[in-house]
Amino acid sequence: MFKLPTTATAPFCPSEVAGTVSVPVGDPFWKKVLRFAGPGLLISVGYMDPGNWATAIQGGSQFGYQLLFVVVLSSLAAIVLQCLSMRMGIVTGKDLAVHCREQYPPAVSKTLWGFAEISIIACDLAEVLGCALAFKLLMGVSLPVGVALTALDTLIVLGLKGKGFRQIEAIVLGLVLTVAICLFTELLFIKPDWNAVLAGMAPSLSAISSREPLYLAIGILGATVMPHNLYLHSSVVQTRVVSQNERSKREAIGLSRIDTVVSLLLALLINGSILVLAAAAFHQPGNDRVLDIDDAYLLLEPVAGTALAAILFGLALLASGQSSTFTGTIAGQVIMDGFLKLKIPCWQRRVITRGLALIPAMIGVLTLGEHSVGKLLVLSQVVLSLQLPFAMYPLISLTSQRRIMGNLVNAWWTTALSWFLFAVISSANIWLVWQAFSS
Repeated sequence: MFKLPTTATAPFCPSEVAGTVSVPVGDPFWKKVLRFAGPGLLISVGYMDPGNWATAIQGGSQFGYQLLFVVVLSSLAAIVLQCLSMRMGIVTGKDLAVHCREQYPPAVSKTLWGFAEISIIACDLAEVLGCALAFKLLMGVSLPVGVALTALDTLIVLGLKGKGFRQIEAIVLGLVLTVAICLFTELLFIKPDWNAVLAGMAPSLSAISSREPLYLAIGILGATVMPHNLYLHSSVVQTRVVSQNERSKREAIGLSRIDTVVSLLLALLINGSILVLAAAAFHQPGNDRVLDIDDAYLLLEPVAGTALAAILFGLALLASGQSSTFTGTIAGQVIMDGFLKLKIPCWQRRVITRGLALIPAMIGVLTLGEHSVGKLLVLSQVVLSLQLPFAMYPLISLTSQRRIMGNLVNAWWTTALSWFLFAVISSANIWLVWQAFSS
């Protein structure tokens, strides 16, 4: 028997979900798929936030379609890891943060909490900068004023108090569709070389053999595989199933896997289209000029031949930042509750997180100037990548233990693949840190 939260009384934050409704066992498969759709969508918006835009635009403009395979492989890695997170939540009824608190010594648990909080702040910094740039484009305000305006999104979160997850998911779906429609319309204007797109999807070590493309590749990885999403997914998936028998859990895992894979493939299409757009519009063979997100919207109009292109860019960027606001807020509440057993209203959590992100964002744009957004965004995504192993290790380790997962423990090949991803990502981060200190 499956149970879902009611949309009438279930509140915004997952830890406070109370109302549930039963789903008849005899429902057809397609109806069950629709009822389990939603958590994956909430997760996917974190994979298409303004940080993704910055890394993809810089990568596409500087290296053409060469780094497209990094977007594809990062998205496939994200699917593997998010499926682990989803499995943990369904099987154990506890999220990753709670497991870390219960399974590790306090010092280790608090350290993992600190890294998780850093990842949320880095992600929120990207949302602040992206929305500020969108406000500058759409409203003509200066970048510092745009940064200040992003503080108002706390009112949006406050307005969602008392709303159910189905309503939140519907809002997020609308924002994601806005991003997708805007970007795909821009591709119609730009007309990419689709043969080159296919060639760029083929993995190539030579494409990331030097420092600059590898730095961007790690940024793309950090922008794609969000550390806090691993905590979030294990929590929000619990709004879909509460039955404790193994058969129901197995079916729930299968249905939630469909939701996860479809949602993250949508995110892959959007992220890939951003890089393709930048490569088609701005890359010139033999020209090493690096184009930041700050410049992209200015050049889209003459390249596309219509003023609508720049407007669509701004709308998509704003929708991207606002959709990520929802998931960042929920993730922050899940992490604080799980690690510290501390529950606060989501709007208060939003004020804390946004306040911590506003300070470095404002300092950055005031000291580095109006064209600093791109560099700050890419840096924030590299920071996310550096935090990723600290979320991956407990997730892989705990879901591979039969004493925790029972008969629904990871298959051996899933565990092997996950540890391989952990080794690759950790090695790339170590290389980047070594390069930074040796230069």
